[in-house]
Amino acid sequence: MDWGSDLWDQHDVIERHTQSGLDLLERYVKFVKERAEIEQNYAKQLRNLSKKYSRRGVKEDQDTKMTNQQAFQDVLNQLNDYAAQREQLSESMTLSICVELNRNLQELRQERKNHLCDVKKAQQNLETSFKQLEISKKRFEKEWREAEKANQQTERVQQDANATKADVDKAKQHAHSRMHLAEDCKNEYALQLQRYNKEQNNFYYLEIPSVYNKLQEMEERRIRMLADGYVQFSETERNLLPNINKCLDTISSTGRNINEKQETTALIEQYKSGAVPPADVEFEDYSQAVRAATSDNTATHLPKVRIKQLFQKKNKVTSPDKNLPLSLEDLSRLPADQRRRRLQEKVDDIQKELQRETEQSDALMKMKGVYEQNSQLGDPSSLQPQITQTAHNIARLRGELNKYQVQLTEAGGGTLQHTPGSSEYITVLSDPSVSPSENIYECEFDEDFDIDVPIGQCKALYDFDGSSEGAVSMHVGEQLSLMQEDQGDGWVRVQRANGDVGYVPASYIQIF
Repeated sequence: MDWGSDLWDQHDVIERHTQSGLDLLERYVKFVKERAEIEQNYAKQLRNLSKKYSRRGVKEDQDTKMTNQQAFQDVLNQLNDYAAQREQLSESMTLSICVELNRNLQELRQERKNHLCDVKKAQQNLETSFKQLEISKKRFEKEWREAEKANQQTERVQQDANATKADVDKAKQHAHSRMHLAEDCKNEYALQLQRYNKEQNNFYYLEIPSVYNKLQEMEERRIRMLADGYVQFSETERNLLPNINKCLDTISSTGRNINEKQETTALIEQYKSGAVPPADVEFEDYSQAVRAATSDNTATHLPKVRIKQLFQKKNKVTSPDKNLPLSLEDLSRLPADQRRRRLQEKVDDIQKELQRETEQSDALMKMKGVYEQNSQLGDPSSLQPQITQTAHNIARLRGELNKYQVQLTEAGGGTLQHTPGSSEYITVLSDPSVSPSENIYECEFDEDFDIDVPIGQCKALYDFDGSSEGAVSMHVGEQLSLMQEDQGDGWVRVQRANGDVGYVPASYIQIF
C-alpha cells in the first residue's frame, strides 16, 4: 500500500499531513535548543555557586589546614567539573541535534515544495488540455448545427418551384462547405479528446502516484530523523553519565575519608601551648598587712612584655593604642613555631604596605617638584594633604614594623633592626584584688639600652604633624639633631631639643 495508489484523490490530506510533520520536527528542534540553554544556565549557576563558597586564599583556612575544610573545597572543585559536564551536554545537544535536524528540516521543506509544485504543474497541464477539449467540442457542435441548417436550406431551395438551377447549385455548394468544415471540427475534437484522455491517464496513473510516493518516502525519512533525534537526546546525556558519576563518586569519597577524631586531635597538636592552668587564688589577709608582699611576689612571676612606641613621652604612663595590631600578650599563648610564623607574616605584610606607601610618597614629591617648576601644570599646595597623610601612614607603619621585628627577635625568628623606641618595655601588673580592667602600666628600660649619638644637625623647612606612631612633630625653622640618615625610603630620624626622637620626611628638612 502506498499513497500513490490509495490516496490519489486525497491531495489536501497529504499536503496538510506533510506540513504537520515538518512543524513537529521544527518544534522538536526548538525544544532541544531550549533544553541546551537550560543546561548552559544551570552550569553557569553551579560555577557561580562554587565561586561564592570557595575560600581559597583565606589565611584562617591556610593556618588550620583541617581536612574537613579542605574536603569542602574539594567538593566545590568537583562541582566545577560537574558544571563542565553540563556545559558539554549543552554543546553536544546543540551541535548533534539542533544543527543537524535544522539543516535536514530545511532540505525537507524544499523537497516538499518541489513535489507539490510538480503536482500543481501537472494539474494545470491537465486543466489546460481539458479546456482545449471543451473548445474543440463546442466548435464541432456549432459547425455541425450550421451544416444541418445548410442542408435544410438546400432541400427548401430544391423544393421551391421558383428557384433557379443557379440557386440550387449555390445552396448545395454552401451545404457542402459547411459539412466539410463540420467534419474537420469533428476530427479535431476527436483528436483533442484522445490527447486529453491520454494526459488524464498519465496524470492519475503515473505523475500523481509518483509524486505522492516521493512525498510518502520523504515523510518516512522525516519520521526516522525525528525518532533518531529522540534517541540521540537520551544517548547524548547517557554518554556523559560516567563523567558525572565520577564527580559524584569523588564527592562521596571525600566525605567518607574524613576522620572526625583525627580532625579534633590535629587542632590540639596545632594550638596546644603546654601552659599550666592558673593556680588557686591565695587568701589575702589585709588585717596582717601582707597585701604588699603578696602583690610583689605575684608581680615577679609575671612576664615583661616589650611594647614599643606606646608612650608619647618617657616616664609618662599611657594606655595602649586601640589600633595597634595583635600584642605579644596574645601571641605569647601560641606555640613557639606558630608564634614565629604569625609574627613573620605580620612583618612581611607591613613591609609590603610600607613599600607601597613609600613609592606613593616618592611619586607625590616628584609631582610636587614638577608643579613648582611649572605652575601651569598644577598647584603644589594641592598635594600637601596627600603628602602629609602618606607621611603619617609611613611613620605608623615603621613603628608597627619595628614593634613586630622586636617581638620576632625575642621569639628567636630573626635579627632585630634598631628602630626608635625599641628599648622601651611595659609590664602589666595584675593585682589579685583589682579587676582586669583596673590593671596599671609601669614603664622601665633595659639595662643595656644604647644612647644614640647625633650624626649631624638639620633645620625644618616645613611644619610636620608627627601624630602617627614612630614619627615626631616639628615646626618650620626648628633646629634638630640628625640621628639617622635616609635609608632609601625618604625618611630620616631626628631628635628635638626636648628629647623627642622620631622620623620625619627627608624632603622636609635641610641638613647642615
